[in-house]
Amino acid sequence: METLLAFVIGLLFSMGLYLMMRRSMVKLLLGLALLSNAANLLIFTSGGLLRGRPPLIAPTEDKLVAPFADPLPQALVLTAIVIGFAVLAFTAVLLKRAYQVVGEDDLDRLRSTDI
Repeated sequence: METLLAFVIGLLFSMGLYLMMRRSMVKLLLGLALLSNAANLLIFTSGGLLRGRPPLIAPTEDKLVAPFADPLPQALVLTAIVIGFAVLAFTAVLLKRAYQVVGEDDLDRLRSTDI
């Protein structure tokens, strides 16, 4: 399963980078979203895919009993989702404002906004 996810992560990274190198603002935004999702999948996969119990200590025990899921990658992915959404929202507002000023979707035309 990790091998399949490695190929999916590589595909998402390559598609995200390809879209970010295009000249359209919309493609830049979509590429940023794909890159964020690829990074989240990478963090989640690096923790290991293990079907187990949640990492909770039962009231009758003193320590965790294996197998249990690693909570650190899950917490990192939750944090990365929030940060990625904030960056994506900021970028969308920034690109909308740039589109209003320039009037075109082409990123090469942003150089002509110098007054």
